[in-house]
Amino acid sequence: MSESNSSTDAQASELASSQTRRRFLTAATSAVGVAGVVGVATPFIGSWNPSEKAKAAGAPVKADIGKLEPGQMIVVEWRGKPVYVLHRSESQTADLPKLDDQLKDPMSEISDQPDYIQGEGRSLKPELLVVVGLCTHLGCAPKFRPEVGATDMGGDEWLGGFFCPCHGSKFDLAGRVYKGVPASANLIVPPYSFEGDNVLVVGVDAEAV
Repeated sequence: MSESNSSTDAQASELASSQTRRRFLTAATSAVGVAGVVGVATPFIGSWNPSEKAKAAGAPVKADIGKLEPGQMIVVEWRGKPVYVLHRSESQTADLPKLDDQLKDPMSEISDQPDYIQGEGRSLKPELLVVVGLCTHLGCAPKFRPEVGATDMGGDEWLGGFFCPCHGSKFDLAGRVYKGVPASANLIVPPYSFEGDNVLVVGVDAEAV
């Protein structure tokens, strides 16, 4: 074999070896890239499938209200949110119309509530208020302040209601927001219904009674 042929064979061998290395590196790099994409995508795909806990959080919840006395309030959790359940006294419901001119949306014309919730009381039963206990400003939990009087509520017409300590928003005993406060809407009324006289079901719609 001549020296020229030997040189040509060596070059061809080196070229083939180089091409083989390139193909290997390309394949390896592609494999790593795909593995990286799969590693990133898996958590997102997993997050699209709700957990059992998340499914349970969206289910209706029941509350025994048989022993709830006038003026008392309980809190139940629905979809991870507090729901205030207040048994209003006759005098408290009677006072609601007196506040209409002090409220931003006294008849709840722009508020978030089921169609079957009507009037100033915003409830299926006159004595029972059911609202989501989150301020419509920035989502703080308003405090239940049933006492009558000016106190720290900033006015002489305070007849009881809910006061948000975060930014001072005020709501009456129907969850209606006062004028001159940061919150722009009434407290949300969730879908709810009753099973008999003593069981409240939050998360299931009912027709007005």
